[in-house]
Amino acid sequence: MKKISAAVAVFAGLAATAAHAQSSVTLYGLIDAGLMYTNNVKKGTTQGSLVQATSGNINGSRFGLRGAEDLGGGLQAIFVLENGYNVQNGKLGQNGRLFGRQAYVGLSGKDYGTLTLGRQYDSLVDFVAPLSGTAGTFGDTGFAHPFDNDNLNHSVRMSNAVKYTSANYAGLKFGGMYAFSNNTDFALNRAYSAGVSYTNGPFKAAAGYLQINGSNSATNTAGAVDLGESTANGTGGFQLGANVQRTAGAGLSYAFGPVTTGFVYTHSQFQGTSSFGATNGSMHFDNYEVNGKYAVTPALSLGAAYTYTDAHVSGTTSFGSDPKWNQINLQAVYNLSLRTDVYAEAMYQHVTGKGYTAFINTAGGASSTGNQVVGTVGIRTRF
Repeated sequence: MKKISAAVAVFAGLAATAAHAQSSVTLYGLIDAGLMYTNNVKKGTTQGSLVQATSGNINGSRFGLRGAEDLGGGLQAIFVLENGYNVQNGKLGQNGRLFGRQAYVGLSGKDYGTLTLGRQYDSLVDFVAPLSGTAGTFGDTGFAHPFDNDNLNHSVRMSNAVKYTSANYAGLKFGGMYAFSNNTDFALNRAYSAGVSYTNGPFKAAAGYLQINGSNSATNTAGAVDLGESTANGTGGFQLGANVQRTAGAGLSYAFGPVTTGFVYTHSQFQGTSSFGATNGSMHFDNYEVNGKYAVTPALSLGAAYTYTDAHVSGTTSFGSDPKWNQINLQAVYNLSLRTDVYAEAMYQHVTGKGYTAFINTAGGASSTGNQVVGTVGIRTRF
């Protein structure tokens, strides 16, 4: 009898251990390929229209591994390794990184939230961007604000980052991130951010803040931010950098049946920058965006976004001090299945100010004038 009891106890212990050790690993991905027409692109001494085969017109093409292990008591060990690539030529994205989109490991508890370490998104991307036209479920890449000055389109991701995201408390969530410089000069190329969101039925609101110190550092490219990854991803070879970058933003949205409308405002400051020919200059951008989506049928959705950007640049003599941008974006998406859709987009940008030319994100380069038009069609599939 004692032997039977002992055997039962052993099997019970093994069963409990197996239950606690339950784990899963998921391979996932998205492929976005299409054709793009840009009416005016300046390349060196030449200029004219550009027709190109593209990757990631809306969403960056990617594949990744996502895993979770049950540690018991509602606690899980989690990880994500996510690669970005160009489907047209097979090249790695994010300046040649194998897992350049995301790479992190951490712990998640249903009552306490999630703590992760590695390469991750900042709090503006996590909380405010989902309400903007730059949301991954909306226009994303092409709908970015000029030069992605607020990083809502995550042109740069944060390396060496520690991030906490709370559980959902009756619709309220909050979080914060700190990305280390990994340098003896602790403040050289580091970043930190915080954000909060609230959801109540059809209503959503969010706010966030991001600060980057020394993003234009040439002596610590292994720090929190690598501006080279942005230029390598097709933003036309131009990315803002500064000794100190501060961005604050907020947004809200409301759903009326099949229609969702939203408004987002962001303010970005760049101190100690050499952009636009400045010598230790400064810039600030105020972005005002209104957007809307309409689910015409379960298969067809239409979307539109308009952004007005009011900027001020100091410390330069070759460019005007008060440029203004206007950008209109239109989108139509038709779902062929739960995983595959086809889409069409049109974007128009107009900029005023001495020396400034239009420059739509992923257009293939800046215009030779203050106007630029982009039209694109493509297909996306998910696995």
